[in-house]
Amino acid sequence: MSNLSYHEQQDKENIVRLRTLIRDLPGFCGDFFRGIEPRTSSRTRIAYAYDLHIFFDFLHKENPALKQIDIKDFSLELLDQLSVTDFEEYMEYLKYRFNDKNQEIMNRERGIMRKISSLKSFYNYFYRNERIRNNPAALVRLPKIHEKEIIRLDVDEVALLLDEVEQGDKLTDKQKSYHNKTKTRDLAIMTLLLGTGIRVSECVGLNIADIDFKNGGIRIYRKGGKEVTVYFGSEVEEALLDYLEERDRIIPESGSEDALFLSLQRRRMAVRSVENLVKKYAKTVAPLKPITPHKLRSTYGTSLYRETGDIYLVADVLGHSDVNTTKRHYAALEDERRRSARNKVQLREKGRP
Repeated sequence: MSNLSYHEQQDKENIVRLRTLIRDLPGFCGDFFRGIEPRTSSRTRIAYAYDLHIFFDFLHKENPALKQIDIKDFSLELLDQLSVTDFEEYMEYLKYRFNDKNQEIMNRERGIMRKISSLKSFYNYFYRNERIRNNPAALVRLPKIHEKEIIRLDVDEVALLLDEVEQGDKLTDKQKSYHNKTKTRDLAIMTLLLGTGIRVSECVGLNIADIDFKNGGIRIYRKGGKEVTVYFGSEVEEALLDYLEERDRIIPESGSEDALFLSLQRRRMAVRSVENLVKKYAKTVAPLKPITPHKLRSTYGTSLYRETGDIYLVADVLGHSDVNTTKRHYAALEDERRRSARNKVQLREKGRP
């Protein structure tokens, strides 16, 4: 049995996966990934690798001079030869393309922006290290992002959702047969997500030893591996205690002995399993809202902000490294609070002659 924690195991698997991805990229890309390793997570580097593969695949397919050259044989000099026009054509290509399996893929504004941002970081590395003379990526203007309304559950929908997790009245007959076996676990997961705002990856990574009932907190690992304690209220405590009674009677599979949340196969639950669980219950109470674990996180953040009015507290609890990220997410609520202040200050007594 491995002594690695869930997060260490995930990091190990990501590093192995990254090595495989790098093999399909031009040789000089390895220098970039080694250079950014101390400042980035393995998940971030994997995202860069995918983005770079799409970019070089575009050059290979669309540039006549490169069609006869294997992507792995592209030279570093190629980066110096590209222009802003090449990047603009790439952005156009990203809107609508086909992958290696001939599957249609469309990227929206945020997807395009992320891929161009990856290229900017890539170019900056080689330009900063004086290995290329030109940096056309720095001149590319990122697409304008049109902010979308944040999807979240209303207060009454939260109550209905938890009721449905408990009762399962609106589930299909097939779903009900599984519900009887998992409702205590499912209620603990949903209550925890709605009551703390933790990420789904943080939820599935929890071990039994990470719960501190004495102080009402759970130990989680944020992005980048930072260990923090997030505190929970009485409703979360009650749901966790109920589930732990059931969990104590389960003999987990090897490697999942410490895991808090187990699947029916008695293994640590996967992120996808929790995503499917949330989707299943949410469809019964909010069929027009595409609710995901991240939307439950937004629901918690909204509730916390409405109760406290402290955007810095919300940012801290949600683990946002930049409070401006939080402000963007809850701008509408901030505007609502500002409007509510319009009659708070009275300049002259009413009815004064």
